[in-house]
Amino acid sequence: MTFSVTVLGSSSALPTSSRYPTAHLLNAYERFFLIDCGEGTQIQLRKFRMKFSKINHVFISHLHGDHYFGLFGLLSSMSLLGRSDNLHIYSHSELKNILDFQLKYYHLGFEIVFHELIEGKIAVIYEDKQIQVTTFPLNHRIASNGFLFKEKTKEKNIRKEMVDYHQLSIRDIVKIKKGEDFIDAEGNIVPNENLTHPPFKQRAYAFCSDTAFDPSIVPVIEGVDILYHESTFADDMKIRAQDTAHSTAKQAAEIAKMANVRKLLLGHFSARYTDLEVFETEARQIFKNSFNVIEGQTYSVELEREYNS
Repeated sequence: MTFSVTVLGSSSALPTSSRYPTAHLLNAYERFFLIDCGEGTQIQLRKFRMKFSKINHVFISHLHGDHYFGLFGLLSSMSLLGRSDNLHIYSHSELKNILDFQLKYYHLGFEIVFHELIEGKIAVIYEDKQIQVTTFPLNHRIASNGFLFKEKTKEKNIRKEMVDYHQLSIRDIVKIKKGEDFIDAEGNIVPNENLTHPPFKQRAYAFCSDTAFDPSIVPVIEGVDILYHESTFADDMKIRAQDTAHSTAKQAAEIAKMANVRKLLLGHFSARYTDLEVFETEARQIFKNSFNVIEGQTYSVELEREYNS
């Protein structure tokens, strides 16, 4: 049961010869969610051999060009490749106006279903049987949203040997999976934990770009397995970060530490930096498990049982 994110772009507003603007692709149970779509996203999808047809949901954090200018080419390519399924786009209302104008001159072979993000509001914007997506406000110069992708609580798995040993019926199994104890033919209570494996931990990924340092997001992203937090500048330009409502690597690490996340991914690097080592070095002074993103690299979260301490 895959839960992973592949980084397609790591640059900020100005791309470089080796870094594309922001785009991430989350794989949750072979459901593919594209998060931001900077210029060249479709090139990166091809380069890293990811099928366009598997993307049914696109999340755009805000309407600065380096986060959505790749959308128009991607839509065109999807149409040329014969897509017929609906494509769901989640963003602020202005993007719908932009798309409506653009598509006056180009007919897609599929429908776009637009889901508006409400500025300043925390809300669940997508869910299915396995995963829930929550959006939350970020602190930027224009309306900007982060996204939290989190697995839903799963039913418990019954130990196979217990089914035969207690001669469990389908009805019994359904109740036990929901957490109930079992009462055998003699009236003895068999505790649920004796019948089931410990549940798997809920895996979670949070995407935060672009934003100034803002501890108000900490309760939303608390304890996630992977936090992506923009780090446009190193500490030598913290005043510039403040003036442009961006973050430094140290500030991203402070958020990761406060939120008690398991891994921090740093990205959205300013083009002025050719050597990115400074970002990891500064972040690790505060939060040891900090890493610069690498384009094309996939970061996975493995299943773990939730054992009681």
